[in-house]
Amino acid sequence: MIEAFFHFEFIQNAVIAGIVIGFIAPILGVFLVVRRLSMIADALSHITLSGIAFSMLLSKMFGMYLGWLASLNPIYMGMLFSVMGALSIEKLRRTYKHYEEIAIPIIMAAGIGFGVVFISMANGFNVDLFNYLFGSIIAIRRSDMITILLVGISVILFVLLFYKELLSLSFDEEHAKITGIPRKSVHFLFIIVVALVIASSMRIVGILLVSALMVLPVAASIKIAKSFKQSMLYSVLFGQIAVLLGLYLSFEWNWAPGGTIVIISFLILCVVISWKKYIIRED
Repeated sequence: MIEAFFHFEFIQNAVIAGIVIGFIAPILGVFLVVRRLSMIADALSHITLSGIAFSMLLSKMFGMYLGWLASLNPIYMGMLFSVMGALSIEKLRRTYKHYEEIAIPIIMAAGIGFGVVFISMANGFNVDLFNYLFGSIIAIRRSDMITILLVGISVILFVLLFYKELLSLSFDEEHAKITGIPRKSVHFLFIIVVALVIASSMRIVGILLVSALMVLPVAASIKIAKSFKQSMLYSVLFGQIAVLLGLYLSFEWNWAPGGTIVIISFLILCVVISWKKYIIRED
């Protein structure tokens, strides 16, 4: 794969996109886990599926009349649906003030429902949609890689600009409210950024598995980290190991990259838990 990286553009796209995703997904995942919002990633991934299927349906129905529609990257419609799903979750959380968690399964169910209907209207699965579900190395185009890079830059800038606000909201929302932090605005932007990361990650990890990349490295990091910053550092480290090793194995053995990355993330978690439980305890 190392030799192929210098000769094939699709390998370059996959590796660069994977490095970016392996960096930004765990960083946002730390905030999601601490705030007990990790299931939002699942809900938004399912609503993203609806966007992808809807884009393909439009392309099939009107592509012959509107050439630009046929060439439109489905990832953009997936991003639009993901952002709409994030905004809907926030609206529902305010509607059900005493049962805020119900907003997540509502959007998840809606995403699955719309996705299945759009897929059936488009006469079922095709190879491209299958790649979106489980990830694919060869399917990553230059436009996908550039989109992921732009999303990655946006995430880094957002975290750097609002790190203190995000930290305060994660551990003490009431204190953040008292100190005058615009918690609604910051949370609103945070959810939109999460939606964009989920939508842009689907080419590498797949829609059905992207939430695992935001949760499993974080689950491993919090077992050994002694501070919040350490948990972010370890999360990124574990995320990079999972993505790069997963891409390598999927290229060499022709495995689905999404599933491979998730399996490695799970194995890292198992190793960390065992090391924490048995090795450290013996010491």
